[in-house]
Amino acid sequence: MRKYGLIGYPLGHSFSQTYFTGKFLKENIIGCSYDNFPLSDISLLPELISGEPDLIGLNVTIPYKSDVFRFIDVLDGEAREIGAVNVLKIKRSDGGFKLFGFNSDVTGITDSLLPVLHGNLKNAIVLGTGGSSRAVCHVLRKFGLNIWQVSRNKRPGLLDYSDLDLALLADAGLIVNTTPLGMFPNTETRPEINYSLLNENHILFDLVYNPEITFFLRSGIERGCSVIGGLKMLHSQAERAWQIWNDENL
Repeated sequence: MRKYGLIGYPLGHSFSQTYFTGKFLKENIIGCSYDNFPLSDISLLPELISGEPDLIGLNVTIPYKSDVFRFIDVLDGEAREIGAVNVLKIKRSDGGFKLFGFNSDVTGITDSLLPVLHGNLKNAIVLGTGGSSRAVCHVLRKFGLNIWQVSRNKRPGLLDYSDLDLALLADAGLIVNTTPLGMFPNTETRPEINYSLLNENHILFDLVYNPEITFFLRSGIERGCSVIGGLKMLHSQAERAWQIWNDENL
């Protein structure tokens, strides 16, 4: 049996297990399983891997995309550049194991944004500063966009939510939510921006996928914004993770 799974805490919001279980059935992939492994502390990771000898691949979600670095033996260059890992490949030998770290969020973000990017889009606002935010900023910079990153707490090089006035919001054609606000079960939460300043010239992208249309996206739709939910990103990054786990050259 080849085992795969997801680590993070909590995991009640995640669709990954459903996605991969469905993939195995639909594509007649036998001898595989995918399970959730909620870890209350990332220090429990070595114990988990040692106790699950058939485990060969893990996805990593909040809050451990950066904390997992200290357990990784070989880090992919793009994951190192971003500063976040969401895919672990486990290679075992001589009773031990090595962990290889990758970032498949880049693929998911790129696939989600490509259909909506256009030449007039120059500036983006990224809400949040976690591992997913770093992946989003990495992709947007590759597309040549100028980025304003927003944190709950004012820090050098970052804005806070009170800075998002009419001028900034008018200049930013794309607003990306990388925070967990709006995620099940807290579906009536959203980032604290002035939604009355949004209009049909804005694109809202939410990395949250449960629910598919979040309060953040609903608020944009009410103002005529174009919106992108997180499900496409989930599916795209999951397929990239599957490729990583099954490519002998990685």
